[in-house]
Amino acid sequence: MTAAIKRLLFVLLAACAVGGGLLAAAQLLISADNVRRQALEQIRAVAGLDPVLRGPTTVKLFPTGSVSFADVTLGDGSRPPLVAERLTARLRFLPLLLGRVEIADVTLERPTITIDLQPDGNSNWAGLVAGLLRAQQPNTARPASGFSEMRIANGTVVLHDVGHRVTEQLTDVDFSLAWPSISKSFGATGHFAWNGRPIDASLTLADFPAALAGKRSGLKVRLSGAPMKAAFEGAIGLKPTLKVEGTLAADAPSLRDVLVWSGQKPLPGGGFGRFAIKAQTNVVGGTIALSGVNVELDGNTAEGVLTFATEGRQTLQGTLAADALDLTPYVSTMKLLTSNQHEWNATQIGLDGLNGLDLDLRLSAAKVTLSNAKLGRTAIGANLRDGKLVVSIGEAQAYGGLIKGSLTLADQAEGVDVKSQLNFNDVDLDSCLDQLFGLRRLEGKGSMTFVAEGHGDSVLGVTQTLNGTATLTGRDGALSGLNVEQLLRRLERRPLSGGGDFRTGRTPYSKIAVNLKIVNGTIGVDELKIEGPTVNLALAGSASIPMRELDLKGTAALVTASRTGSDPFSLPFVVQGSWEDPLMLPDAEALIRRSGAAAPLLDAIRDQHARDRVRSVIERLTGAPTATALPTADAPK
Repeated sequence: MTAAIKRLLFVLLAACAVGGGLLAAAQLLISADNVRRQALEQIRAVAGLDPVLRGPTTVKLFPTGSVSFADVTLGDGSRPPLVAERLTARLRFLPLLLGRVEIADVTLERPTITIDLQPDGNSNWAGLVAGLLRAQQPNTARPASGFSEMRIANGTVVLHDVGHRVTEQLTDVDFSLAWPSISKSFGATGHFAWNGRPIDASLTLADFPAALAGKRSGLKVRLSGAPMKAAFEGAIGLKPTLKVEGTLAADAPSLRDVLVWSGQKPLPGGGFGRFAIKAQTNVVGGTIALSGVNVELDGNTAEGVLTFATEGRQTLQGTLAADALDLTPYVSTMKLLTSNQHEWNATQIGLDGLNGLDLDLRLSAAKVTLSNAKLGRTAIGANLRDGKLVVSIGEAQAYGGLIKGSLTLADQAEGVDVKSQLNFNDVDLDSCLDQLFGLRRLEGKGSMTFVAEGHGDSVLGVTQTLNGTATLTGRDGALSGLNVEQLLRRLERRPLSGGGDFRTGRTPYSKIAVNLKIVNGTIGVDELKIEGPTVNLALAGSASIPMRELDLKGTAALVTASRTGSDPFSLPFVVQGSWEDPLMLPDAEALIRRSGAAAPLLDAIRDQHARDRVRSVIERLTGAPTATALPTADAPK
């Protein structure tokens, strides 16, 4: 060790010894009551706070100077604005050596800060804010060198919004407040926990006295945590009413998690994951207007304007436009059919998330993807009020045509009310009916109208109560999976040749017309006519929507006769079985009458005993299942 270093260490030790000695002497010579009094005076002068002391005071001058006040209250009333277990003022070292008390910083330990907002805009902090404002005036007598930092350690903030009946609580509040002892700016940096999630936060006011007086002041806010990140930069004013303007930016890994974290009910369906928004913000009173909005959600990007109103019921209004939208995530959990595509989904429908917010949103896009459906230019509107959602389709290019109409979902105690009024104009019937109803038998272009309503706690339950009407007109298509012409020509030649399997091939048509009436889940077929180049068909009967089964009777006729001078062959038939794989069965009596050799059997079956014995033979000849009833003796021929 060199001599210079030894001398330096000696000087430092000597200085420490002198300082310690001075502090020890000061502790004996300076009155604790005087230190306490001067500390309170500085707190009042610099911060404008007038604490009420309910507990003992502790003064320490060695090895560091501090004054600690226990059980401190700011304000009065049954619920004072601030109550702290301890207020500690740390004293500056050098002034203390000279016998002066100067506060370096103030710490509030385990404070509870209560903010009561009244419907008229007043709060229990009005008196304290007035004191803070007086302390910030230029002509206020204050110490030449006041403290510039306050700290909140392990605090709690309780907000009571009396008008909206809302109570929120922040816990684990740790903040460092940069007090404007020299400049006008005010800053706060720290962290807190809300609903169990920690959030880092910072706040800056460019003009603290102006902000306290309700005048315009620059404002910067930053929030960062696991649920979300948000930033705002602009200005704020409180008089004559709250007004905030500036730029807002926020993003979150999951919007659904943010809504749940903030106390909102989970939204029904899927989606609502990755979220980001940036917009110019204008807040006036209880209305938040966002212009120049750029919003991203689940990979979708849209631009437009949004308005959020907090007075009364929370309401979101807006108009957004996008180049392309993928709505698949939002309907991925709303499946009409079970996984085997043969039965309606019996899973309970939940719309609880629709009750906490009112919505009036208009959305347009050049391209829309909805599960397997690809839509072109689409304009829709969504209106949600008191748990009732109405989706209006102004126009959607889909299935090669246009769709217009509306769909209504209303959350009820016993389930969900569903109403639909849809018009499909010049669409591809095959893809449209397949994706909407799981029907894969009708090809061609056509138009449909569908008006129905029902209620239930599941898709299956809704189908059991459906009432309404439906129409379909089509052209230049075919019935796929069924060759009616081949069946008729075979039976014309050999009426009792056996059933065979004709559920392959196609039956072309030039026109099709369908009129249906739905009552309690049962479809009544008032008219079903198919006109084709080779075959005409006419059917009537019923179909069960819940069971997805058909029970139709009709007549199939060839357009041209096989032999000159004879009438075209026609045959009554029944269509039974499931929608996905219906079975077409010729009428047994008509086939027997057409067969000269088997016609006498009709007389035999007038006897009940003989009819039962002959039944199975005829059914084997015609290919009809045992469930097909033969006509009775009294039945019309």
